[in-house]
Amino acid sequence: MKTKYYNGVLCILLCLFASMAYAQKQGGAYTVKGVLADSILNESEPYATIRISKVQTPDKAVKLSVTDEQGKFSEKLNAPGEYIISFTSVGKLTVTRNFSVSDTRKLVDLGTVFTAESSKMLKGVEVVAQKPLVKAEIDKISYSIEDDPDSKTNTTLEMLRKVPLVTVDGEDNIQVNGSSNFKVHVNGKPNTLMSNNPKEVLRSLPANSVKSIEVITEPGAKYDAEGIGGILNIITDDAKMQGYNVTVSGRASNTSIGGSAYGTVQVGKFTVTGNYSYNYNNQPTGYSQSTREDFTSKDFHYLNSQASNDSKGNFQFGNLEGSYEIDTLNLITFSANLFGGKFKSNNNTFTEMLNDAREHTYSYRTLSDNTSNFSNLGVNFDYQHSFKKKGEYLTLSYKFNNSPDGGEATTSYQDIDNYPTDLYGELRKQYYDNDAHTSEHTAQVDYVNPINDMHYVDAGLKYIYRLNASDSKYYREDDNGAMQPAEDLSSKFDQGQNILAAYADYQLKWKKLGFKAGVRYEHTIMDVKYAYMPDRNFNANFDDIVPSANFSYMFGTSMSLRANYNLRINRPGIWYLNPFRDVSNPTSISYGNPNLDTEKAHNLGMTFSSFSAKFSVNLNLSYMFINNGIEGYSFVNNGVMESTYGNIGKSNRTRLSLWMNWNPGSKTRISINAGGSYSDFKSSEYAAGNHGFQGNFFGNIQQTLPWDLRFSVYGGGSTPYISLQGKGSSYNYYGFNLSRSFLKEKRLTLSAYASNVFSKYLTYSNETVTDTFRSWNESKSPSRSYGLSISWRFGELKAQVKKTARSISNDDVKAGGGESEGSIGGAQ
Repeated sequence: MKTKYYNGVLCILLCLFASMAYAQKQGGAYTVKGVLADSILNESEPYATIRISKVQTPDKAVKLSVTDEQGKFSEKLNAPGEYIISFTSVGKLTVTRNFSVSDTRKLVDLGTVFTAESSKMLKGVEVVAQKPLVKAEIDKISYSIEDDPDSKTNTTLEMLRKVPLVTVDGEDNIQVNGSSNFKVHVNGKPNTLMSNNPKEVLRSLPANSVKSIEVITEPGAKYDAEGIGGILNIITDDAKMQGYNVTVSGRASNTSIGGSAYGTVQVGKFTVTGNYSYNYNNQPTGYSQSTREDFTSKDFHYLNSQASNDSKGNFQFGNLEGSYEIDTLNLITFSANLFGGKFKSNNNTFTEMLNDAREHTYSYRTLSDNTSNFSNLGVNFDYQHSFKKKGEYLTLSYKFNNSPDGGEATTSYQDIDNYPTDLYGELRKQYYDNDAHTSEHTAQVDYVNPINDMHYVDAGLKYIYRLNASDSKYYREDDNGAMQPAEDLSSKFDQGQNILAAYADYQLKWKKLGFKAGVRYEHTIMDVKYAYMPDRNFNANFDDIVPSANFSYMFGTSMSLRANYNLRINRPGIWYLNPFRDVSNPTSISYGNPNLDTEKAHNLGMTFSSFSAKFSVNLNLSYMFINNGIEGYSFVNNGVMESTYGNIGKSNRTRLSLWMNWNPGSKTRISINAGGSYSDFKSSEYAAGNHGFQGNFFGNIQQTLPWDLRFSVYGGGSTPYISLQGKGSSYNYYGFNLSRSFLKEKRLTLSAYASNVFSKYLTYSNETVTDTFRSWNESKSPSRSYGLSISWRFGELKAQVKKTARSISNDDVKAGGGESEGSIGGAQ
C-alpha cells in the first residue's frame, strides 16, 4: 500500500517539475521593460495586452503577456534581433514601438509608453492573459469555475477543493471556513436539497454547468441568521446575449455516465433560459470493518464486523429562469428549479461478539437492500420597482419550496449463532418506510437606497411558514412469515415554524475605508405534534437579535484588508429532530432529538487579499466559539451503542486559511489552497473533551502545452480531524486532466481525466473514545476514476436575462453536515 502511495507522490512531483521546467523555458536572456500610461490622465494602464513579434514576421507573435496592476511590464526574449511590441487595451488606441536586443544590449528600457482613448469601436480583442479566478468583496469571495479548464471534466464537488476557505475530506464531506454547518444557495436562492445532501448533489453536478461559486463567510443582516460556516452560492450558467444559444455535453467514466443541455431564447421583452442534466452512477463494491470495546461488560466486550456494499442510482436537475421588463422602471422575474435522485444500495455485514478473553459469544449476518429518494422543487416570483435615483428600488418576492426526502429498507438475517434473544429480542426480517418532507412559503419586502456615493442603506421584512413532517412506518416478520406493523418503533410528527424577521444594513465608503454594519431580529413560533404520542406535543417561542459588522481598507485597486464580527445561529433541521429509531442493526441504533435548541456561534475574522494577473493571495485568520453546540454523540446501553444529538458542546476554534495563485507565464497557473486550525471541544454533561490541530492542503498546476493542449495535475490531503469524542484518519488524493478545444470560437471541447490511478481504494478511518467504550471503524471506498467528456456549443447570443437585485434567501436551518450526520437522524 505504501509503494502505491509513494508512486503517486513521485508521479505528481515529476509532473510538477516538468511543468515548472516548461514554464521556465519560456524565459530568456534578453529583456524589454517599461510602463504603459494614459496620455491625458497620466495614470497607469493595468492588464493591457502585450504582443511582441519580430520585424521580419510581424503577424507571428513570439510573446504574449499583459501589464501588471501598475501598468508595468518586463518581458524575456530568447534570441537577439529587431522586434515590434504593441499594447492593446479596451477603449484605447493600439500603440506600437520598435526595439532591438543583442549580446551587447540585453536590456531595453522603453520608459513610459503613452496611450490614448480610441474614437473607434474595437472589432475584436485578443485575450492572452489568464483571467483571475478569485475576486474578493467586503463580505464574500468568488471563484470563477467557468474560467478554470478543469471544469470541463470535473464535478462541482471536485472543483470545490480549489475554492478558498472550502475543504473537502477523504469521504467528500464539505466544510466552509472550517465548519460543516453551512448553507447552499443556487443563483442567490437557498436550495434545501443541496443544503441537506451537499456532497451527494454536488458529486453528481457537472462543473461545466456552473459559472462561479461564491463563499459568503460574513453574511450581513439581509441574510437569515443561520449557517455558522457561511453560505456557498452556486451560480449556474446564465444567458449573456440576445437570440438563442444551446450547449450540449456528455460525460462517461468507469463509474458514471451523464449528459446535460443548456439553452437561452429571447422573444421581444421576454427572455428565458434553462438547463437540464442527468447523471447515472454505478459505484463498485466498497468494504468496511469496525471494532467496539465495551469497558463495562465482560460477556459482550468486543464487537467486530466486516461489511461490503455497492450502490447505483441516478441524479437529475433542471433550472428555468425568465424575465419580463414591463418598462425601464418595472421588472418581473421568475425561476423554477427541480432536483432529484434515487439511489439503491446493497449491504452484507457479518457481526461477531467476543467476551473479554476474545472467545466467541454470538454472531450473525445482516443482508439489507436500501432505497433512498430525495428531491427539491422551488418556485420564485419577484417584482422590482426602480426609482428615478440610480440604485434605489423596492422588491416584492414570494417563494415556494418543497423537499420530499425519504427511503425504504429491507433487512434480513442469516447464519445466526447463539444470539441472545432473551436480551435483545429475536432477529426477524424487518422493513421500514421513512417518508419525510419540508415545505416552505416565504414572502419578503426589500428596500435599497444608495443615499450618495458614501452612504448606502437597505432594510427589509420577511415571513416564513415552514412545515417539517416525518412519517416512519416500521414492520417486522411474525411467526407465520408475514410482515406486521411495529407500532413501538414507528413515529409520525409535524413541526410547524412561523418565522418573522426584520433587518437593516448601513454601508459607508470613504476613500479607501469601507464599513458595513447591520442588525437582524427574528421571532420564531414553533408547534410540534406527535401523532402516536400526543403527550409529547409542545409549543415554543424564540427571539434572536443578530448583529454583524465588517470593516475594509483598500491599499490599492486589488489589495485589501478586512475585519469582521457576526453572530450566527443554527436551528436543528428535520433529521436532527426526527425521533425515528433506526434499529436495523441491533447492536448500533440511531435516532434524532426533538428537544434540541438553537445553537449560537460568535465569529471574529480578519482577511488580507491581493489579486493581480500574475500573483494572487487570500489569507484569512478566524476565531469562533459556541457555548451550546449541537453535537452528535454515542453511548453504550446494555451492549447496544446508541447515537443521537444534543446541545452538549462548548467549542472554540482558531483557523488560518491560505489561498494562493501564481502565473509564472501566460500559459502556466500554479495554485495552493491550504489551512490549519486548533480546536477545543468540551461537554460537561458527558464529561467529554478533546483538542488538537488539523491541517489540509491542495495543490494544482495547469499548463497550456503545444497544439493548445491544456494539462493539469493536482493533489492534496489532510491530517486527522478532531471531534468531541474522537478523531478521524488522514487522507490524500491526486489526479490529472487533459483537454483541447476545436472549431471556430472553440465551440467543441474534448477532455480526458484520471484520478487516484495507483490506488484502487481510498481508506478512511475514525475512532471514538469515552470512559465506557472505544469504537473504531475503517472504510475502503473505490477511488480510481478515469473518463472522457465532450461539449458542443452552437447558436448566437445578444442579450442577458435580467434579474431583480434582491430576492428571497432562506438559510436558517442547520444542515450541510453530510451523510454522517444525516444518518443518525434516520435520513438513510
